[in-house]
Amino acid sequence: MGKLSKIGVLTSGGDAPGMNPCIRAVVRTAIYHKLGVVGVKQGYQGLIDNDMYEMTTRSVSNILDFGGTILKTARCADFRTDEGMEIAYRNLKAKGIDALVVIGGDGTFTGALRFSKKYPDIAVIGVPGTIDNDLGGTDYTLGFDTATNTVVEALDKIRDTADAHDRLFFIEVMGRDSGCIALRAGISAGAEAIMLPEKETAITELVESLKAGEHNKKSSSIVIVAEGDKHGGAYDVAQIVKEQIKIYDVKVTILGHLQRGGSPSAFDRILGSRLGFAAVNALIAGETQKMVGLRGNSVALTSLEEALKVHEFKLEDDLMQMMEILSI
Repeated sequence: MGKLSKIGVLTSGGDAPGMNPCIRAVVRTAIYHKLGVVGVKQGYQGLIDNDMYEMTTRSVSNILDFGGTILKTARCADFRTDEGMEIAYRNLKAKGIDALVVIGGDGTFTGALRFSKKYPDIAVIGVPGTIDNDLGGTDYTLGFDTATNTVVEALDKIRDTADAHDRLFFIEVMGRDSGCIALRAGISAGAEAIMLPEKETAITELVESLKAGEHNKKSSSIVIVAEGDKHGGAYDVAQIVKEQIKIYDVKVTILGHLQRGGSPSAFDRILGSRLGFAAVNALIAGETQKMVGLRGNSVALTSLEEALKVHEFKLEDDLMQMMEILSI
C-alpha cells in the first residue's frame, strides 16, 4: 500500500450510541493529519451505491450527544457477493479512497475482513460498535454502557409499579448471543433472577428462587430474560412460571429497540472519541485488518479474526456469583 491520502468512514449493522462521537473523532483526526475523509452513507450499501460525500470539520459539529449515526446504517446482502464487492472497490478507487474505518459489530467486521483480503490495497480498521458487547479484543464496545444505563432506568421504574401491585415482572432485554446487558443491568437494578444465553437456568430452579423470595416476604420480583435465553423469550418463560406460582400477578415487558436509542453516556462519548482517534492513527502507522479496542484503560489493536472469535470471559465470574447471592 502506498502513502495514505484519503480515508472513508462508515457505520454498518445495528446502530449504537457512541457512533457519532467516533465519526467525529475519525473526521477531525484525519483532517488534522492533512488527510481527506469521506463519509459513506448506509454502510456497505453506500459503497455499492456510490453514496459518499467529502467531510469537513464542520460536518461533525454538535453531534456528540446524538444517538444513532449521522451516516445512517443498513444491512447489505449485495456486499456479501464478489460482484458487490467489486463495485464497492471500483467506487472507492474512483474517489481516491485508500483506507476504511468501519464501525459496527461482527457482521460488519466479517464483511470488512473478506473485502480487505480480496482487495489488500484498501486498508481496513474496525471500531467495535454494538450494544451487545460481544466482540473479542475489547472490554467494552460502543453503545454497551448507554444501553445498560437505559435498561437500568427502565427497571427502576418497573420496580415501582411491581411493588405497588405485588407483581412478578419478566423483562426481556437485548442480547441474542450475549448476556452482558442482562447481567449488569440485573445486578444494578436488584433483579431477583437473570436468565442468560451463556448459562442455562432450569425453570424449576427459577421457581424455587421465586418461592424463596415469597417466603422472605418480598412484595415484588423482577426476572431479567436475555432474548437469547434457551427457554425462549420473556413471554415463554413467564407462561411456564405462571402455571407454578399463583401468589404474584405476572406481567411481561419487552424493552426492545429503546435500548439502542438515546444520547450516549459520557463513557461512550469518550470511548467513541478514543477509538476513532486510534483508528486513524493505526491507518497512518500502516496497520490493516485490525480492530481498535479498549483493554483495561488502554487502547489496543486486535486482528479482526481474533475479534470475531467467541469469548466467554465477557461474563466475569464474580458477577455470575453475585447474581446468585445478592438476589436473596
